[in-house]
Amino acid sequence: MTKIWDASPTDQELTTFVRYEAAILDEHRHDEWLGLFAPTGLYWMPSEPGQIDPALIGSLMYEDLFMLRVRVERLKNNRTFSQKPLSRSHHLLQMPQVRKRSDEERSYAIWTPFQYCEVRKEEQNIYLGWLTHQLTVLEGELKIALKRIDLLNADAAHRSIQLFM
Repeated sequence: MTKIWDASPTDQELTTFVRYEAAILDEHRHDEWLGLFAPTGLYWMPSEPGQIDPALIGSLMYEDLFMLRVRVERLKNNRTFSQKPLSRSHHLLQMPQVRKRSDEERSYAIWTPFQYCEVRKEEQNIYLGWLTHQLTVLEGELKIALKRIDLLNADAAHRSIQLFM
């Protein structure tokens, strides 16, 4: 989904980006997914509803691009026996909504209610919540500066989440 933005992206282009990201995750195109992140991009899943700072309270996940790459390499490794067979996922997104846009700063916030299902063998886990994408335009490309996943039951005990929401 490479496009060079000389002008500001439209709301439709921003929401299409969010849907595209979910699709490539469901298709296990993880290397392509990593390419959607800004070099300083973050992936954050707070452990409490309304959490505002990942440094003050532990998170379910708080990973920079380096750690995301490590997780992707682990998923691809033939010795990752917890992924034999590979987990599968399905994102069901409501209509993404552009909540904030600053064309001057080339910064955009998109909020999306979601349902996410992760399946491996007979085990099925369903997660509900809200995605917030902080997007930016770098060198003419739309990139993820922050992806925040707020689970409806973030403060509950969770099994190991194998894939990316």
